[in-house]
Amino acid sequence: MTPAVFHVLLALTGGARHGYAIMQDVREHTDGVLRLGAGTLYGTIDRLIRDGYVREVDGPAAESSRDARRRFYRITPDGRRALDAEVERLERIVRTARTIRRAAKGLRP
Repeated sequence: MTPAVFHVLLALTGGARHGYAIMQDVREHTDGVLRLGAGTLYGTIDRLIRDGYVREVDGPAAESSRDARRRFYRITPDGRRALDAEVERLERIVRTARTIRRAAKGLRP
């Protein structure tokens, strides 16, 4: 799973979001390290929709014409399962790295 896919799915675990809110969440979650441009974001969302991990949903009642144009997205159960599997995979990697580092330092795991 690419970092963009991971972070878009992670941003959507908090509920439906529009594209700009997803970009802000990703920037915040990564302390500004990952900044998704519009092309990357919407290309990623399109792929996630095709894969069945995200779906477009109705947003809240629009307060302005700008709000009415926004498209909102929500993670699907398949998307949540894929994200959970990726989190578990990353946790295993971190555990392995910590074990190797401790062994290299002569410490117990």
